[in-house]
Amino acid sequence: MPVIARINGVVIRMFFGDHPPPHFHATHNEKTGLFNISKLEMTEGDLSTKDQKAVKYWAKDKQDKLKRMWELQKINKI
Repeated sequence: MPVIARINGVVIRMFFGDHPPPHFHATHNEKTGLFNISKLEMTEGDLSTKDQKAVKYWAKDKQDKLKRMWELQKINKI
């Protein structure tokens, strides 16, 4: 799974051809989270509250880029 970004040790990745709705994956140490791009909510996982907040803050102004990446299935580091 390609790495899109790293935020304070949290690695952000996106699978293409993955199940809907559009989402990305975040991992830090052994913890993971699946984030809905439209709602910027963690829908699955056990990522800490602190890391969830960092991921949501990072994704907020990148939401359109993340949606485009999902739709075009073209990887860009952001």
